[in-house]
Amino acid sequence: MYWTEFLTVALIHLLAVASPGPDFAVVVRESVTHGRRAGTWTALGVGTAIFLHVGYSLLGIGLIVSQSIVLFNALKWAAAAYLLYIGYKALRAQPAKTVTDDLHKEAGERTARGAFTSGFVTNGLNPKATLFFLSLFTVVINPHTPLAVQAGYGIYLAAATATWFCLVAMLFSQQRVRAGFARMGHWFDRTMGAVLIAIGVKLAFTEMH
Repeated sequence: MYWTEFLTVALIHLLAVASPGPDFAVVVRESVTHGRRAGTWTALGVGTAIFLHVGYSLLGIGLIVSQSIVLFNALKWAAAAYLLYIGYKALRAQPAKTVTDDLHKEAGERTARGAFTSGFVTNGLNPKATLFFLSLFTVVINPHTPLAVQAGYGIYLAAATATWFCLVAMLFSQQRVRAGFARMGHWFDRTMGAVLIAIGVKLAFTEMH
């Protein structure tokens, strides 16, 4: 009965998640710098944060945030500050002594908790994600659709997001890919830092429509 609605939700989500943004940048950086384990935990953090967006969308809190300039700006500036912070840290990356030693050293430094938190916070504080889920649960999904079915959509969205970014982590954490990036090591980090800062600045100037 709800298959048409579900397919619409799935298609919109696919287009949104495949679009490069802060989540993609963070997963790629963690995967290249720290390896597959860290990249996967970051992807799981991003996916888990979807439950946060789904939860407040179902409760109607997203609607309150979207109508309050103060709350929206608070969320926006928190997200921008976090991206600027991790971007600044990446910009300070120094050249590695050797490619192999650097990869092993970096792979051992990142904890699962740290990687997961990085992904969760990046997605959870993204005001664009807030507006995306608000529009999804108020415009695309019929308000009369049972909450249990809507919750099912939410579980799918979280699982699909985690799966997508786990695939991204697998791709960018391959030894050949990492070694290729590591040859330019600090320049890759600095580039990703610049990307994250650019996204943070753009986010800071996002207006509520």
